[in-house]
Amino acid sequence: MTRTITILGATGSVGASTLDLVRRNRDMFRVVALTANGNAAMLGELAREFGAEVAVVADEGCLPALREALSGSGIEAAGGAAAVVDAAARGADITMAAIVGCAGLAPTMAAIECGKAVALANKEALVSAGEVMTAAVKRTGATLLPVDSEHNAIFQCLAGNDPAHVHAITLTASGGPFREWEMERIHRATPAEAVKHPTWSMGAKISVDSATMMNKGLEFIEAYHLFPVGVERLRIVIHPQSIVHSMVEYRDGSTLAQLGPSDMRVPIASALAWPARMNTPCAPLDLAAIGSLSFFKPDEERFPATRVAREAVIAGGAAPAVLNAANEIAVAAFLAGQIAFTRIVQSAEDVLARGVPRPPVTLEEVIAVDREARIRAAEMMETVS
Repeated sequence: MTRTITILGATGSVGASTLDLVRRNRDMFRVVALTANGNAAMLGELAREFGAEVAVVADEGCLPALREALSGSGIEAAGGAAAVVDAAARGADITMAAIVGCAGLAPTMAAIECGKAVALANKEALVSAGEVMTAAVKRTGATLLPVDSEHNAIFQCLAGNDPAHVHAITLTASGGPFREWEMERIHRATPAEAVKHPTWSMGAKISVDSATMMNKGLEFIEAYHLFPVGVERLRIVIHPQSIVHSMVEYRDGSTLAQLGPSDMRVPIASALAWPARMNTPCAPLDLAAIGSLSFFKPDEERFPATRVAREAVIAGGAAPAVLNAANEIAVAAFLAGQIAFTRIVQSAEDVLARGVPRPPVTLEEVIAVDREARIRAAEMMETVS
Protein backbone atom coordinates (compact mmCIF):
# COMPACT_ATOMS: atom_id res chain seq x y z
CA MET A 1 0.00 0.00 0.00
CA THR A 2 1.34 3.43 -0.94
CA ARG A 3 1.95 5.79 2.00
CA THR A 4 2.20 9.56 1.85
CA ILE A 5 5.40 11.12 3.16
CA THR A 6 6.66 14.60 4.03
CA ILE A 7 10.37 15.23 4.47
CA LEU A 8 11.35 18.21 6.63
CA GLY A 9 14.97 18.98 5.82
CA ALA A 10 15.05 17.29 2.42
CA THR A 11 18.43 18.65 1.31
CA GLY A 12 20.37 17.62 4.44
CA SER A 13 22.16 14.32 4.96
CA VAL A 14 19.20 12.52 6.57
CA GLY A 15 16.85 13.98 3.96
CA ALA A 16 19.13 12.80 1.16
CA SER A 17 19.30 9.29 2.61
CA THR A 18 15.53 9.24 3.03
CA LEU A 19 14.95 10.29 -0.57
CA ASP A 20 17.45 7.70 -1.76
CA LEU A 21 15.29 5.02 -0.15
CA VAL A 22 12.10 6.54 -1.54
CA ARG A 23 13.72 6.61 -4.99
CA ARG A 24 14.54 2.91 -4.70
CA ASN A 25 11.04 2.04 -3.44
CA ARG A 26 8.79 4.36 -5.44
CA ASP A 27 5.80 2.06 -5.20
CA MET A 28 5.77 2.47 -1.42
CA PHE A 29 5.57 6.27 -1.12
CA ARG A 30 3.92 9.38 -2.52
CA VAL A 31 5.67 12.62 -1.57
CA VAL A 32 3.44 15.34 -0.12
CA ALA A 33 5.90 18.04 0.94
CA LEU A 34 9.63 18.70 0.86
CA THR A 35 11.28 21.49 2.83
CA ALA A 36 14.78 22.99 2.98
CA ASN A 37 16.43 25.93 4.64
CA GLY A 38 17.61 27.87 1.60
CA ASN A 39 18.88 25.56 -1.13
CA ALA A 40 16.14 26.46 -3.59
CA ALA A 41 17.83 24.96 -6.63
CA MET A 42 18.29 21.51 -5.11
CA LEU A 43 14.86 21.58 -3.49
CA GLY A 44 13.27 22.45 -6.82
CA GLU A 45 15.04 19.53 -8.51
CA LEU A 46 13.93 17.12 -5.80
CA ALA A 47 10.34 18.37 -5.82
CA ARG A 48 10.17 17.83 -9.58
CA GLU A 49 11.80 14.40 -9.39
CA PHE A 50 9.45 13.10 -6.71
CA GLY A 51 6.32 14.96 -7.79
CA ALA A 52 5.82 16.72 -4.47
CA GLU A 53 2.62 18.65 -3.87
CA VAL A 54 4.49 21.51 -2.22
CA ALA A 55 8.10 22.64 -1.72
CA VAL A 56 9.03 25.09 1.04
CA VAL A 57 12.16 27.10 1.83
CA ALA A 58 12.48 28.34 5.39
CA ASP A 59 14.47 31.34 4.19
CA GLU A 60 11.76 33.47 2.62
CA GLY A 61 14.39 35.37 0.65
CA CYS A 62 14.98 32.19 -1.38
CA LEU A 63 11.31 31.88 -2.39
CA PRO A 64 11.73 33.69 -5.77
CA ALA A 65 14.50 31.24 -6.71
CA LEU A 66 12.30 28.30 -5.69
CA ARG A 67 9.38 29.60 -7.73
CA GLU A 68 11.67 29.90 -10.74
CA ALA A 69 12.99 26.38 -10.18
CA LEU A 70 9.41 25.04 -10.09
CA SER A 71 8.03 27.17 -12.93
CA GLY A 72 5.61 25.21 -15.09
CA SER A 73 5.66 22.15 -12.82
CA GLY A 74 2.35 22.77 -11.05
CA ILE A 75 4.11 22.25 -7.70
CA GLU A 76 3.20 24.78 -5.03
CA ALA A 77 6.10 26.87 -3.72
CA ALA A 78 6.14 28.59 -0.33
CA GLY A 79 8.61 30.30 1.96
CA GLY A 80 9.12 31.23 5.59
CA ALA A 81 9.06 29.47 8.95
CA ALA A 82 5.25 29.45 9.08
CA ALA A 83 5.10 27.79 5.66
CA VAL A 84 7.39 25.01 6.90
CA VAL A 85 5.02 24.42 9.82
CA ASP A 86 2.07 24.39 7.39
CA ALA A 87 3.85 21.76 5.28
CA ALA A 88 4.39 19.60 8.36
CA ALA A 89 0.72 19.97 9.26
CA ARG A 90 -0.51 18.50 5.96
CA GLY A 91 -0.93 15.17 7.72
CA ALA A 92 1.19 12.81 5.65
CA ASP A 93 1.09 9.19 6.79
CA ILE A 94 4.72 9.58 7.88
CA THR A 95 6.80 12.71 8.35
CA MET A 96 10.59 12.63 8.43
CA ALA A 97 11.56 15.35 10.93
CA ALA A 98 15.15 16.07 9.93
CA ILE A 99 15.49 19.84 10.32
CA VAL A 100 18.59 20.59 12.38
CA GLY A 101 18.38 22.65 15.55
CA CYS A 102 15.54 24.47 17.27
CA ALA A 103 14.21 25.53 13.86
CA GLY A 104 12.83 21.99 13.68
CA LEU A 105 10.82 22.15 16.90
CA ALA A 106 7.64 23.84 15.63
CA PRO A 107 7.41 21.76 12.42
CA THR A 108 7.98 18.56 14.38
CA MET A 109 5.24 19.53 16.82
CA ALA A 110 2.90 20.32 13.91
CA ALA A 111 3.49 16.84 12.52
CA ILE A 112 2.87 15.26 15.92
CA GLU A 113 -0.40 17.20 16.24
CA CYS A 114 -1.67 15.36 13.15
CA GLY A 115 -1.59 12.12 15.13
CA LYS A 116 0.29 10.20 12.43
CA ALA A 117 3.78 8.63 12.34
CA VAL A 118 6.77 10.93 12.85
CA ALA A 119 10.27 9.64 12.09
CA LEU A 120 12.36 11.70 14.45
CA ALA A 121 15.86 12.76 13.41
CA ASN A 122 15.75 16.18 15.10
CA LYS A 123 17.72 15.87 18.33
CA GLU A 124 16.40 19.06 19.91
CA ALA A 125 12.82 17.74 19.86
CA LEU A 126 13.62 15.46 22.79
CA VAL A 127 16.77 16.97 24.29
CA SER A 128 15.35 20.48 24.64
CA ALA A 129 11.60 19.82 24.56
CA GLY A 130 11.29 16.24 25.78
CA GLU A 131 8.39 16.70 28.20
CA VAL A 132 6.51 18.97 25.80
CA MET A 133 6.92 16.65 22.82
CA THR A 134 6.14 13.39 24.61
CA ALA A 135 3.04 14.93 26.18
CA ALA A 136 1.85 15.90 22.69
CA VAL A 137 2.53 12.38 21.39
CA LYS A 138 0.47 10.90 24.22
CA ARG A 139 -2.37 13.38 23.72
CA THR A 140 -2.63 12.98 19.92
CA GLY A 141 -1.87 9.28 19.61
CA ALA A 142 0.99 9.97 17.20
CA THR A 143 3.67 7.33 16.70
CA LEU A 144 7.24 8.49 17.33
CA LEU A 145 9.77 6.46 15.35
CA PRO A 146 13.40 7.16 16.33
CA VAL A 147 15.87 7.54 13.47
CA ASP A 148 19.18 7.89 15.35
CA SER A 149 20.93 4.55 14.91
CA GLU A 150 21.16 3.93 18.66
CA HIS A 151 17.54 4.77 19.46
CA ASN A 152 16.26 2.93 16.43
CA ALA A 153 18.24 -0.10 17.58
CA ILE A 154 16.61 0.09 21.02
CA PHE A 155 13.19 0.54 19.42
CA GLN A 156 13.73 -2.65 17.42
CA CYS A 157 15.02 -4.59 20.44
CA LEU A 158 11.97 -3.55 22.49
CA ALA A 159 9.46 -4.59 19.81
CA GLY A 160 6.86 -6.96 21.22
CA ASN A 161 8.30 -6.79 24.75
CA ASP A 162 6.94 -5.20 27.91
CA PRO A 163 9.20 -2.31 29.05
CA ALA A 164 8.48 -3.41 32.63
CA HIS A 165 10.65 -6.46 31.92
CA VAL A 166 13.67 -4.35 30.91
CA HIS A 167 16.63 -4.58 33.26
CA ALA A 168 18.87 -2.14 31.36
CA ILE A 169 19.22 -0.31 28.07
CA THR A 170 22.74 0.20 26.75
CA LEU A 171 23.64 2.78 24.12
CA THR A 172 26.88 2.11 22.29
CA ALA A 173 29.40 4.80 21.39
CA SER A 174 32.36 4.66 19.05
CA GLY A 175 34.39 6.71 21.50
CA GLY A 176 35.31 9.23 18.82
CA PRO A 177 38.73 9.94 17.32
CA PHE A 178 40.38 10.70 20.67
CA ARG A 179 39.32 7.66 22.67
CA GLU A 180 42.93 6.45 23.10
CA TRP A 181 44.54 9.89 23.53
CA GLU A 182 46.07 11.15 26.76
CA MET A 183 44.49 14.19 28.42
CA GLU A 184 47.25 16.60 27.44
CA ARG A 185 46.98 15.66 23.78
CA ILE A 186 43.16 15.91 23.93
CA HIS A 187 43.47 19.46 25.27
CA ARG A 188 45.59 20.39 22.23
CA ALA A 189 43.24 18.74 19.68
CA THR A 190 42.49 20.84 16.60
CA PRO A 191 39.18 21.22 14.75
CA ALA A 192 40.63 19.28 11.81
CA GLU A 193 41.42 16.35 14.12
CA ALA A 194 38.07 16.52 15.91
CA VAL A 195 35.96 16.22 12.76
CA LYS A 196 37.70 13.02 11.59
CA HIS A 197 35.24 10.47 12.94
CA PRO A 198 36.64 6.91 12.81
CA THR A 199 33.51 5.13 11.57
CA TRP A 200 30.73 7.56 10.57
CA SER A 201 30.63 10.26 7.89
CA MET A 202 29.00 13.26 9.55
CA GLY A 203 28.93 17.06 9.62
CA ALA A 204 31.41 19.15 11.62
CA LYS A 205 29.18 19.88 14.63
CA ILE A 206 28.06 16.32 15.28
CA SER A 207 31.60 15.05 14.65
CA VAL A 208 32.92 17.36 17.38
CA ASP A 209 30.08 16.20 19.64
CA SER A 210 31.22 12.64 19.03
CA ALA A 211 34.79 13.59 19.87
CA THR A 212 33.74 15.16 23.20
CA MET A 213 31.19 12.35 23.79
CA MET A 214 28.49 15.03 24.11
CA ASN A 215 26.65 13.39 21.23
CA LYS A 216 26.25 10.30 23.40
CA GLY A 217 25.25 12.46 26.33
CA LEU A 218 22.49 14.07 24.27
CA GLU A 219 21.41 10.65 23.03
CA PHE A 220 21.20 9.55 26.67
CA ILE A 221 18.74 12.40 27.25
CA GLU A 222 16.74 11.37 24.17
CA ALA A 223 16.65 7.75 25.34
CA TYR A 224 15.34 8.89 28.72
CA HIS A 225 12.29 10.41 27.00
CA LEU A 226 11.78 7.74 24.35
CA PHE A 227 12.10 4.73 26.62
CA PRO A 228 10.76 5.50 30.10
CA VAL A 229 12.73 2.98 32.14
CA GLY A 230 14.43 5.54 34.40
CA VAL A 231 17.92 7.06 34.43
CA GLU A 232 19.31 4.24 36.57
CA ARG A 233 18.58 1.68 33.84
CA LEU A 234 20.22 3.62 31.01
CA ARG A 235 23.86 2.86 30.29
CA ILE A 236 26.61 3.74 27.82
CA VAL A 237 29.40 1.48 26.59
CA ILE A 238 32.26 2.22 24.17
CA HIS A 239 32.19 0.00 21.09
CA PRO A 240 34.80 1.21 18.56
CA GLN A 241 33.58 -0.91 15.64
CA SER A 242 30.08 0.70 15.60
CA ILE A 243 28.51 -2.61 14.58
CA VAL A 244 26.30 -3.14 17.63
CA HIS A 245 24.16 -0.03 17.74
CA SER A 246 22.48 -0.61 21.12
CA MET A 247 21.29 -3.37 23.43
CA VAL A 248 18.35 -4.15 25.69
CA GLU A 249 18.83 -6.48 28.63
CA TYR A 250 15.76 -8.17 30.12
CA ARG A 251 15.22 -9.36 33.65
CA ASP A 252 15.55 -13.03 32.64
CA GLY A 253 19.16 -12.44 31.64
CA SER A 254 18.51 -12.22 27.90
CA THR A 255 20.14 -9.35 26.00
CA LEU A 256 18.88 -8.34 22.56
CA ALA A 257 21.23 -6.33 20.36
CA GLN A 258 20.74 -4.74 16.95
CA LEU A 259 23.69 -5.01 14.57
CA GLY A 260 24.15 -3.29 11.24
CA PRO A 261 26.52 -1.35 9.00
CA SER A 262 27.43 2.27 9.76
CA ASP A 263 24.94 3.58 7.22
CA MET A 264 22.03 5.81 8.23
CA ARG A 265 19.85 4.28 5.54
CA VAL A 266 19.40 1.22 7.76
CA PRO A 267 17.66 2.98 10.70
CA ILE A 268 15.86 5.31 8.28
CA ALA A 269 14.48 2.31 6.39
CA SER A 270 13.38 0.74 9.66
CA ALA A 271 11.40 3.87 10.51
CA LEU A 272 9.94 4.41 7.03
CA ALA A 273 8.68 0.85 6.65
CA TRP A 274 7.59 0.27 10.26
CA PRO A 275 6.01 -2.08 11.25
CA ALA A 276 7.15 -3.88 8.09
CA ARG A 277 10.59 -3.91 6.40
CA MET A 278 11.93 -2.53 3.13
CA ASN A 279 14.92 -3.09 0.86
CA THR A 280 18.08 -0.99 1.19
CA PRO A 281 21.28 -0.98 -0.88
CA CYS A 282 23.34 -1.66 2.23
CA ALA A 283 25.51 -4.75 2.18
CA PRO A 284 24.77 -7.29 4.92
CA LEU A 285 27.26 -7.68 7.72
CA ASP A 286 30.09 -10.16 7.25
CA LEU A 287 30.85 -11.03 10.87
CA ALA A 288 33.62 -13.44 9.90
CA ALA A 289 35.38 -10.61 8.06
CA ILE A 290 34.85 -8.23 10.99
CA GLY A 291 36.44 -10.84 13.22
CA SER A 292 35.97 -9.35 16.67
CA LEU A 293 33.90 -6.80 18.56
CA SER A 294 35.17 -4.93 21.62
CA PHE A 295 33.45 -3.04 24.42
CA PHE A 296 34.69 -0.99 27.38
CA LYS A 297 33.45 1.56 29.88
CA PRO A 298 33.50 5.29 29.09
CA ASP A 299 36.23 7.34 30.77
CA GLU A 300 34.35 10.27 32.29
CA GLU A 301 37.57 11.83 33.56
CA ARG A 302 38.84 12.46 30.03
CA PHE A 303 35.34 12.76 28.52
CA PRO A 304 32.98 14.28 31.12
CA ALA A 305 30.15 15.04 28.68
CA THR A 306 28.17 11.89 29.51
CA ARG A 307 28.31 12.74 33.22
CA VAL A 308 27.16 16.31 32.56
CA ALA A 309 24.27 15.08 30.41
CA ARG A 310 23.22 12.50 32.98
CA GLU A 311 23.21 15.18 35.68
CA ALA A 312 21.09 17.41 33.41
CA VAL A 313 18.51 14.64 33.04
CA ILE A 314 18.39 14.14 36.80
CA ALA A 315 18.03 17.89 37.33
CA GLY A 316 15.23 17.90 34.76
CA GLY A 317 13.20 20.92 33.74
CA ALA A 318 15.12 23.32 31.52
CA ALA A 319 18.56 21.87 32.27
CA PRO A 320 18.82 19.67 29.13
CA ALA A 321 17.74 22.57 26.90
CA VAL A 322 20.34 24.84 28.47
CA LEU A 323 23.01 22.15 28.06
CA ASN A 324 22.17 21.64 24.39
CA ALA A 325 22.22 25.35 23.57
CA ALA A 326 25.41 26.06 25.50
CA ASN A 327 27.14 23.12 23.86
CA GLU A 328 26.24 24.34 20.37
CA ILE A 329 27.77 27.75 21.09
CA ALA A 330 30.89 26.16 22.58
CA VAL A 331 31.37 23.82 19.62
CA ALA A 332 31.06 26.75 17.22
CA ALA A 333 33.67 28.65 19.25
CA PHE A 334 36.03 25.66 19.11
CA LEU A 335 35.60 25.26 15.36
CA ALA A 336 36.35 28.98 14.99
CA GLY A 337 39.56 28.57 16.96
CA GLN A 338 38.33 30.61 19.95
CA ILE A 339 38.56 27.97 22.68
CA ALA A 340 40.47 24.77 23.39
CA PHE A 341 38.81 21.41 22.81
CA THR A 342 38.56 20.61 26.52
CA ARG A 343 36.78 23.90 27.14
CA ILE A 344 33.73 22.80 25.11
CA VAL A 345 32.12 20.64 27.78
CA GLN A 346 33.49 22.76 30.62
CA SER A 347 31.87 25.86 29.12
CA ALA A 348 28.50 24.11 28.80
CA GLU A 349 28.74 22.95 32.41
CA ASP A 350 29.65 26.48 33.51
CA VAL A 351 26.52 27.86 31.83
CA LEU A 352 24.41 25.28 33.68
CA ALA A 353 26.09 26.24 36.95
CA ARG A 354 24.97 29.85 36.53
CA GLY A 355 21.36 28.79 37.02
CA VAL A 356 18.52 27.23 35.03
CA PRO A 357 15.13 28.85 34.27
CA ARG A 358 11.88 27.30 35.46
CA PRO A 359 10.74 24.23 33.51
CA PRO A 360 9.21 25.14 30.11
CA VAL A 361 5.68 23.89 29.54
CA THR A 362 5.14 25.16 25.99
CA LEU A 363 7.20 25.12 22.81
CA GLU A 364 7.52 28.90 22.99
CA GLU A 365 9.02 28.63 26.46
CA VAL A 366 11.48 25.98 25.27
CA ILE A 367 12.63 28.29 22.47
CA ALA A 368 12.97 31.16 24.95
CA VAL A 369 15.14 29.00 27.24
CA ASP A 370 17.29 28.02 24.25
CA ARG A 371 17.70 31.63 23.17
CA GLU A 372 18.69 32.85 26.63
CA ALA A 373 21.16 30.00 27.12
CA ARG A 374 22.83 30.82 23.80
CA ILE A 375 23.22 34.45 24.84
CA ARG A 376 24.80 33.45 28.15
CA ALA A 377 27.10 30.95 26.48
CA ALA A 378 28.17 33.46 23.81
CA GLU A 379 29.01 35.99 26.52
CA MET A 380 31.10 33.36 28.27
CA MET A 381 33.01 32.58 25.06
CA GLU A 382 34.34 36.14 25.14
CA THR A 383 36.10 35.45 28.42
CA VAL A 384 37.43 31.89 28.01
CA SER A 385 40.24 30.42 25.96
